[in-house]
Amino acid sequence: MRRAPPPHAGRPHRRELLGFAAAGLLAYAADLALFLWLRGPAGLDPLTAKALSFVAGCSVAYAGNALGTYRHTTPGLLQYAIFFGVNIAGALVQLLCILVSHYGLGLTSPRADIVSGAGIGMVLATVLRFWGTRTLVFRGEGRVGSWTG
Repeated sequence: MRRAPPPHAGRPHRRELLGFAAAGLLAYAADLALFLWLRGPAGLDPLTAKALSFVAGCSVAYAGNALGTYRHTTPGLLQYAIFFGVNIAGALVQLLCILVSHYGLGLTSPRADIVSGAGIGMVLATVLRFWGTRTLVFRGEGRVGSWTG
């Protein structure tokens, strides 16, 4: 006879959420610090600076998750590539939110752009990144604090 999974199976554990958030905060800080340095003292143009800081932020987030939140999984180059793709999808969600509010709804003030991109877009992108990270990159086996492992 097959046992039914517990009612909380498949839902993220609190430690997993906190670990993901901590890695994300470190990645955000690295991304922002590098972007500011590349735009300021290094004198790079904004798109190049943002592209480089985005890659650095993704790398910090991946390392934080691979060494912390999902440390009992086996990370590799394929997982990093998938993680990077998930993060690009998250960035596209943020851009889409700005596109819809600014050009679709006509909310063109700087405040509206901040709310749609850094507020609503960031929340939706974070949900997508968490789902993608736990589902596509670091699958269920070996999760820190998981109910199944």
